[in-house]
Amino acid sequence: MLDPEQNHAFSDHYLNVPFDLSNVLFICTANLLDPIPAALADRMEVIQLSGYTNEEKLAIARKYLIPRQFSDNGISPSHLEISDDAVLRVIAEYTKEAGLRNLEREIASICRKVARKVAEGKTEPTRVNRANVHTFLGAPKFLPEAEQEHHEIGVATGLAWTSTGGEILYVEASLSRGRGNLTLTGQLGDVMKESAQAAVSYARAHAKELGIEPDFYQKLDIHIHVPAGAIPKDGPSAGITMATALISALTKRPVSRDVAMTGEITLRGRVLPIGGLKEKSLAAFRAGIKTLVVPDRNQKDLDEIPKVLRRKLKWVLAKNMSDVLSTALMEPRRTGAKSRHIERDKGIPPRRLVAKPLRKTQRERSLPIRP
Repeated sequence: MLDPEQNHAFSDHYLNVPFDLSNVLFICTANLLDPIPAALADRMEVIQLSGYTNEEKLAIARKYLIPRQFSDNGISPSHLEISDDAVLRVIAEYTKEAGLRNLEREIASICRKVARKVAEGKTEPTRVNRANVHTFLGAPKFLPEAEQEHHEIGVATGLAWTSTGGEILYVEASLSRGRGNLTLTGQLGDVMKESAQAAVSYARAHAKELGIEPDFYQKLDIHIHVPAGAIPKDGPSAGITMATALISALTKRPVSRDVAMTGEITLRGRVLPIGGLKEKSLAAFRAGIKTLVVPDRNQKDLDEIPKVLRRKLKWVLAKNMSDVLSTALMEPRRTGAKSRHIERDKGIPPRRLVAKPLRKTQRERSLPIRP
């Protein structure tokens, strides 16, 4: 039916009458390409349409969804006022989708409750803001990833693409004494596991340059974990994030919490391009990230990102892992005598040193006191 070379004499199995479909344009839609049979997808021209951003959802809700629900439920703006912050909270915490179906359902739920109040004779206007959304919709269904509070060693911020948009992804690496075993947890797919192994191989090959003991893989067990273990994860774009978290744990250098990264890593340390850059950038911006490390070959995709977002974020185009590490890793934490020198250089008054009296030995305590 879809093949223009054969559908000029398409025969329906119910009527057994040939139809000429050669001049008919068929448009098929799907949320995911994977379940579509390969023979069917081969006869189509695939056009990728990215999901709506939160800002686009807010604009559509203001222009179309809210007025339509007001009309369907018999209320007016004099009965209900919904702030922009309330709509954004509904988008972030009560829906998780690329489209708008669930958002309209949640708005309709609010309108129905207000319509009931109006029917009961309560004419005072109802104002819905970010603080009281839960009184209409209940507890949030989806909680966003918590923001990191400190620059931590062995924790790097990555970016992931899902069918509902972009998300931030924390990758944790820890070391313990052992025999060089590599443990990967967090429901990682085969491609993601291979990225972790490539990160370990890169660290072994460049141990001298990074200031790491060359035989660390013989003395230490490495554990790489990606939180939200109940959610399956796969894809190569977390390669540089895993390598950064691992090298941070080995060098004891904290990773800046203001830096997020995405890109595939090779054994030689090259950073390969990825997809979904627009959605990932929006996720980083919503999480308060200031600097994004992206592959150099994704520079052409920056044109798809809104200009306002491009101005507010700092972009680092990385060709290899050295570019990533120079941006993401901070100087190692110093303790002891060195830290006192640092405080003196910054103008911080040095801590006062108090001399304690020496303890007397047993022999001295037994001697008589002489005037």
